[in-house]
Amino acid sequence: MHQIVGGDSFNITMEPTLIDPPKTSKCTSCLYKEDTSNYWTASIYFQSPENGTFKRVPQMANGRLNGTLLEQEGGLTIYYMLPFSGSNKKVTAMKPGFRMLAGDPTNRNKTGTLKANSLCHRCLSKTERVSGGNGAPCDSSDTFAFPSKPCPGGIRATIIFPSCWDGKNLDSPDHKSHVAYSSGGALAGSSCPSTHPVRIPQVMYEIMFDTSSFANAEYYKNGKQPLVYSFGDPTGFGAHGDYLFGWKDDALQRAMDSLGKKCGSEYCDQVLSIQSGKDAIGCTKPQQAKEDVGSTSCKYS
Repeated sequence: MHQIVGGDSFNITMEPTLIDPPKTSKCTSCLYKEDTSNYWTASIYFQSPENGTFKRVPQMANGRLNGTLLEQEGGLTIYYMLPFSGSNKKVTAMKPGFRMLAGDPTNRNKTGTLKANSLCHRCLSKTERVSGGNGAPCDSSDTFAFPSKPCPGGIRATIIFPSCWDGKNLDSPDHKSHVAYSSGGALAGSSCPSTHPVRIPQVMYEIMFDTSSFANAEYYKNGKQPLVYSFGDPTGFGAHGDYLFGWKDDALQRAMDSLGKKCGSEYCDQVLSIQSGKDAIGCTKPQQAKEDVGSTSCKYS
């Protein structure tokens, strides 16, 4: 079970030759009206150590830099970033049909073939609920695995995508080979490998999970913790994110060209159209595969 945000044209097949999100979406749950892309990640469940039942961990709103919470009821915070270092900060927006995957849902240990610091979990104290904690994403205070201690302020999961593209393929069989991370850590450096020379915007997700109801110290004894990703991963190492490009016309390119000029670190309302939180939350669609997603406790065999 995954949680999906973005354009409501999202469906079961998503064949790139049959669907163009900007044209087929009637609404989007994103902040900007021009963004009908789709962003999705796995959900987290709490498994009761007492009776084995599962309950979905709810999402919660993220914080702004000014110390207030976003209006939206949870969701994802999506960043599109320029390189952090180097003189060449020119980026080329993705093309229609482009998609990619970050992370490996089959990974269960820290020796997986992942870029350093591309995925992490931050355990928040009560006082860090709004700020999300201090420090850069995936720093030394964060963990690749699920936190091994209670997190009364929630868990902030971070997923950092590759920022280099081969310039030819919109996708690949593993949804990864057509893109690559830049030199250094996962956050964009100044150089791309020769095999993937085109710099694309650095996409990063932040997902806030409200673990305040599951922060009982009794759940964290003898090296155990009670959380599990919805694809059956009790370690956290299999965290991953999916991305499908769906920006209208040249909107993303205009926004990236304006970063630091007309666009600030959080908003780009001089270049793009911002919709109300109410309208974003109101963009939903019914389940296409009817099933219990864990709004109440349930037990699986």
